[in-house]
Amino acid sequence: MDSVTPASNQALLLQVENVFAGYVPGLDILQGINLKLFAGEIIAIIGPNGAGKSTLAKAICGLLSPHTGSIVWRGTNIGGRKPNEIVTQGVCYVPQLANVFRSLTVEENLEMGAFIRDVPLGELKSKIYTTFPKLADRRRQQAGTLSGGERQMLAMGRAMMLEPGLLILDEPSAALSPMLVDDILAKIREINAEGTSIILVEQNARKALAMSDRGYVLDSGRDRFEGPGPQLLDDPKVGALYLGGHASTES
Repeated sequence: MDSVTPASNQALLLQVENVFAGYVPGLDILQGINLKLFAGEIIAIIGPNGAGKSTLAKAICGLLSPHTGSIVWRGTNIGGRKPNEIVTQGVCYVPQLANVFRSLTVEENLEMGAFIRDVPLGELKSKIYTTFPKLADRRRQQAGTLSGGERQMLAMGRAMMLEPGLLILDEPSAALSPMLVDDILAKIREINAEGTSIILVEQNARKALAMSDRGYVLDSGRDRFEGPGPQLLDDPKVGALYLGGHASTES
């Protein structure tokens, strides 16, 4: 696999090196994963079911402890630390499922997102409502009554209340209509453009690679391919193995 270099002179924010991890002792899902994230990047994590994509996301955010290897965030090894400690370091994770408090209102969900911060929340909430205008219209509505796309926006907005340096999104387009997928991905690009680095674990591999600075293709717990997103999209090996045929630049 080719060495990783940033598009310009970005700082290296995250380095995952030779990480082995799993849910059952002696049965590792991750088999020596390596990954780098530079400041300001969107990187896509794609691969077949069972490749270790979500497991990698959980290891980075502290929901799973690696037993070998290191996860270094801004120069500090966070591998094995508790999730609440990692959140305070500026790393936020939005899971695919159970990512909002359904009985709370939209506004209460946002406030819960900033529970570790001792700052006025008005400006933060206003910023989220500007990014997601639909949430502003539904601020007093219970989260459980929102549509799937609106709940995904709320989950991202709640994470953004912490103004993280890294936002890890696990399958944000899952079960959404094609139109809503485009809306969600557009919001992700907007969040990134405002300065938040993003790791995008995504089932829609073509769209994810097309919008990413770089991508990683996982297979059997290993990082099999790495490179610029559009380059991976055009790679016939990646296309044949993971994109359902010859790759295409169509998004």
